[in-house]
Amino acid sequence: MLFTGSYQNSIDSKNRLIIPAKYRDLLGGQCMLVKGFDCCLYIYAMEDWEVLVNKIAVFKQTDRDNRTFIRKFFSSAVKCDLDAQGRILIPQQLKDYAHINKELVTLGAMDKIEIWAAEVMNDEDNDNMMDDEEFVKKLEIYDL
Repeated sequence: MLFTGSYQNSIDSKNRLIIPAKYRDLLGGQCMLVKGFDCCLYIYAMEDWEVLVNKIAVFKQTDRDNRTFIRKFFSSAVKCDLDAQGRILIPQQLKDYAHINKELVTLGAMDKIEIWAAEVMNDEDNDNMMDDEEFVKKLEIYDL
């Protein structure tokens, strides 16, 4: 799957997020919701989730850091069924992790969807987004 674009949306009083229609079609009615990096949430289509699980499955579990990562990552994962309106429930634990109150930024990030609290994403001290100069440097490094 390839997820692109960015949307402003919100969660309702029952902690449900309406998945943008463009993404909903790619998800096919089910997805995995999990903690992401940098205080956002990730949504994976089931096929992409399986690819990720297979990559992580080769981690040596005799390594403490690998065990810790696996424990933290998978303990936060929630399988979600989209309802008739294309909504998923964001559990309180994940809502707290991502500092979500009401307003969101939902964006495509290649193989996943990222869900950000709007105030976190729009905070001028947020260094999760590259400025134009940094973006150009990355393109040069990878010869894109």
